[in-house]
Amino acid sequence: MICHCILNEKYLTDFWLLVTFVLTNQILKPVRVNITLVAFYLLQLNSRMDFRHLYFALLLFASTLASAQKQPVDFHNPILTGFSPDPSICRVDSDYYMVNSSFVWFPGIPVYHSRDLVNWELIGHGITRPAQLNLNNVKDKDGIWAVTIRHHDGLFYLIGTASNCGGNFYLTAKDPAGPWSDPVWLKDAPGIDASLFWDDNGKCFYTGNRFDFEKAWPSQCAIWQQELDLKKQALTGECKILTYGYANNAASTEGPHVYKVDGKYLLLAAEGGTDYFHAISAHHSDSLFGPYTADKINPVLSHRQLGKKYPIQAVGHGDLVQTQNGDWWAVVLGKRVDEDGLSLTRETFLCKVQFENGTPIFNPGYGRVLMEQPRPDLPWSPVKVDPERDEFDGKGLGLKWHFIRVPKHNWYSLSGGVLKLPLLPEVADSLVSPGMVIQKLQEGKFEAATRVSFQTSRENEQAGLILYRNSNSYYMLLKGKSRLILIKKTDGKKEIVATVPYTRAEVCMKVVADRANVQFSFGQSTSKMTGIGSAQRLQIIAESTQNRFNGPGIGMYVSSNGKKSGNSASFEWFSYK
Repeated sequence: MICHCILNEKYLTDFWLLVTFVLTNQILKPVRVNITLVAFYLLQLNSRMDFRHLYFALLLFASTLASAQKQPVDFHNPILTGFSPDPSICRVDSDYYMVNSSFVWFPGIPVYHSRDLVNWELIGHGITRPAQLNLNNVKDKDGIWAVTIRHHDGLFYLIGTASNCGGNFYLTAKDPAGPWSDPVWLKDAPGIDASLFWDDNGKCFYTGNRFDFEKAWPSQCAIWQQELDLKKQALTGECKILTYGYANNAASTEGPHVYKVDGKYLLLAAEGGTDYFHAISAHHSDSLFGPYTADKINPVLSHRQLGKKYPIQAVGHGDLVQTQNGDWWAVVLGKRVDEDGLSLTRETFLCKVQFENGTPIFNPGYGRVLMEQPRPDLPWSPVKVDPERDEFDGKGLGLKWHFIRVPKHNWYSLSGGVLKLPLLPEVADSLVSPGMVIQKLQEGKFEAATRVSFQTSRENEQAGLILYRNSNSYYMLLKGKSRLILIKKTDGKKEIVATVPYTRAEVCMKVVADRANVQFSFGQSTSKMTGIGSAQRLQIIAESTQNRFNGPGIGMYVSSNGKKSGNSASFEWFSYK
């Protein structure tokens, strides 16, 4: 029957139409060529097809369909690589939204979307307008801390702390991609790490950390709660302390979230600080305002007991989400650590959660975050991946690009596939927004390059490539009046690593890292590069006692070093892989 139908010219035409339709299906994008070959093969055999030809064509078509529908069984952690600390998550129907702390990076508060909890796409930011927040003169470790994302009655909420630049606040939006509202400042809310919870009666409650009291032990903090009147945009009613942590020496109890699971209230909190002793503790109550009882297995998640050589460290600051299928998962902060003890930054990890008698069990049978495990039971939903090379051919910069602190105005321009950066007097060492455009560094092994056209007759004017952690830790490869210069700053000490004479207008700049070292080079084209200086240590922009909280970035930098300038640099492209 099948042979007769396909050998018949009428059904062969129908088959070709079906193949054409399949070619438009997003799921089969990777195998369009194979399907086209099948169709072409059948059409060529229209007048001389026999069973062997038909069998071969059908076999090729079936294998093509099978490969297209193949989905991974496992996923790999972290789910957000690079500078992605303090994750918070919520679900709306079958869509998931997640946010992270952004400190002094702008736009601030990245908002991600996913449909499978593994593949995440950056869709916008909470802080996108200078009028929303002033980050000038704010230290690198301050800025936007520990934002929580929630959804209620058709409205999204972002609530967090603007450390040393405003205090606790929340934003609202109907679309999580933005635009978001101006901040609603909660001036009477002490402490940090705010979260929101709606009880069954529809009332909203603010949960946060505070440390404005006489302490019974070092680094003692409290988790407190109070009703938030969203109409009046103010806290109201009694303020109640819920817990000081699960032990009588619990340090830095923070990052709280309240949930209602099976009719009982669950309070999760981070403890131990955001480094080696980081952990998550659980507390239970029959009443929203307590009393809360510490879970008997606390901390319910920590890696501090695994030793300093375990490849994932500092696990904590988690948030729970229940899928549309009823399964529970958690997103948590963690650090990948290599064999030499190098950790690039704090990232976001995913792990499964099951409840046993009210206790959240993280990755049952393991009790720790895993680098690889079975993925959530959700439709596999890959997202668009940014190309390795940005040709600057759009109307604006992509969402992956950031500034440090808030620019005074939209100072860059895009035209004809060129990013033009006017030189600003501000410098990377200052606590105001310099002429810097960077993206997050995602791995310790990478290559980044750019081509810049820049000429100047002044010694103070420079443009080039920057590998940046903060105002006290960075590398720069810059083109000046008549030379290229490699600069290093570590622990606040700035030094010139190497210089070479260079007078041409255009130059390609490149940096290659192998987790331990970075090597800078230059040339007229990327196919012929010359090294400048010896290999440098990547550790300078990685996690350390000096480089805490925020994370590293790579990108472009221009400066007139304290003097006014009418000059600019033109960047033709930027590649990162």
